[in-house]
Amino acid sequence: MSIFALQSLAGGFLDEDLEHFNKKFDDWCIHFESYEDAMIILKTLENTEAIDIVEITPLSYPQYYFTNLQGTIYATRQVEDKIVCVVEPFIGSSFKIAICDLKTKKVRLSKTSYKNIPNVESAFANFGDNLN
Repeated sequence: MSIFALQSLAGGFLDEDLEHFNKKFDDWCIHFESYEDAMIILKTLENTEAIDIVEITPLSYPQYYFTNLQGTIYATRQVEDKIVCVVEPFIGSSFKIAICDLKTKKVRLSKTSYKNIPNVESAFANFGDNLN
């Protein structure tokens, strides 16, 4: 389950008009089913040395696959058929752990809030036994 996109080295994903780069990868960004398809379009653009082909997966960019996942993502990992993320739901809030189900596309946040990075990192590293 992956797609490919064109990303500027300065950041941002190529928009469907093939001229502008969006900060976030969304439905307005051009994407391809294969690396080869992306390469065909890349070769037609100017300044190709400033553009990379990147693979977008639920693990690398969970917010594209799980539209209900909001906030800043700090870390992701896959546990069975779930993508588990450390998320700050909004700027300045406590950290949460988000559990994103690959089969149902549902997202749920942990009930526990974590005030600092060391606490959430510890919980995140050991998370997995209580997914269901």
